Amino acid sequence: MFNNLSDKLDKAFHVLKGHGKITEVNVAETLKEVRRALINADVNFKIAKDFTTRVKEKAIGQDVLTTLNPGQLLVKIVKDELVDLMGGETVGLNLSGNPTVILMSGLQGSGKTTFSGKLANFLKSKKSKEVLLVGCDVYRPAAINQLQVVGEQIGVEVYAEVENKNPVEISENAIKYAKANGKNLVIIDTAGRLAVDEEMMTEISNIHKAVQPQETLFVVDSMTGQDAVNTAKAFNDVLNFDGVILTKLDGDTRGGAALTIKSVVNKPIKFIGTGEKMDAIDVFHPDRMADRILGMGDVISLVERAQEQYDEEEARKIHKKIAKNQFGFDDFLSQIQQIKKMGNMKDLMGMIPGAGKALKDVDIDDDAFKGIEAIIHSMTPGERTEPKTINASRKKRIAKGSGTSIQEVNQLMKQFTQMSKMMKMMQGGGGRKMMQMMKGMQ
Repeated sequence: MFNNLSDKLDKAFHVLKGHGKITEVNVAETLKEVRRALINADVNFKIAKDFTTRVKEKAIGQDVLTTLNPGQLLVKIVKDELVDLMGGETVGLNLSGNPTVILMSGLQGSGKTTFSGKLANFLKSKKSKEVLLVGCDVYRPAAINQLQVVGEQIGVEVYAEVENKNPVEISENAIKYAKANGKNLVIIDTAGRLAVDEEMMTEISNIHKAVQPQETLFVVDSMTGQDAVNTAKAFNDVLNFDGVILTKLDGDTRGGAALTIKSVVNKPIKFIGTGEKMDAIDVFHPDRMADRILGMGDVISLVERAQEQYDEEEARKIHKKIAKNQFGFDDFLSQIQQIKKMGNMKDLMGMIPGAGKALKDVDIDDDAFKGIEAIIHSMTPGERTEPKTINASRKKRIAKGSGTSIQEVNQLMKQFTQMSKMMKMMQGGGGRKMMQMMKGMQ
């Protein structure tokens, strides 16, 4: 996400390195590169020009604090402007009403149906909502079936009237059904078209008038760049929607839509899609996104994801096992499963300050743990509990059973031993010992 933009901005800021202060000459050169980077990321030329003009006005004549050099100061100003450009603050959903009705709109292929499922899953798990998904795409072949598959996957009921071709009637009937069956949140998945047309706009406008939703969301494929912004404007002119959802931000996207859609339609981005899985959905935080664009990571989101997967009871058990030297491969496997639930690995690495830049050319596979898991699953229950019993002949059997080499098994055993020692050290009075060890290594 935004890798090319991040690289180009980083190069632009290098122009100021070594300068003692910001001048019209050196800031102009830097901002020329910033403007070029934004346009390359598919940001509208006028918006990019206005952006750099504002940055220049704020930068010129500013005294550089003793803790900042000119480059750092300009990065701070650019970050503040990026945050403002993307909306300034996080805007949540309006979940009033009983039931709350959320109307999903967008073009065909934007990922609207899949994201309806992701949003249902998010609100079910995070907000404890009783959700009903409604299939109102009566044109696209298998659209309702797709929604039903998604609903089954996340454990959410789907309301559909397969023979009914009137989406307004289906929407009204669905809300009556929700009220009668204890559903306090209804998500209506409407039909998309390949392009904006009058018939489509009339239909969704009629649904909107009939159900009076608390939230009308426009789903846009961020891979389509400025086309996404133009489409959003056309929809907003008719629907006056409440917020935007950007899908496919995990792909090779230039990011122009994320940066400029707020300034064009004056509606906040509320969620982003970051992968194909049903939990690959994030609340949009302009400040955190700006940090990531500038290569500063996103530690807050990383901690939040870790906390979501944190099991206090499991942590207590692990704590006791470490104290008694009973930490085994089953426990190690459990820790891996928790990490995997946090999201795709490349996305997680991008949240660590500096790591995204360092690993930009490294292909981090989501199956990075597959080999480790295969090795552990090839061990007997006794070997997982007592790793010390694994001798040369057992390693040979484990390697054969897991489709790996003896070297890979040895490497895992070594890493496991080192990790166990570190965990033991951290638990004891170990912080000081570790610091001493690290000093000795320097």
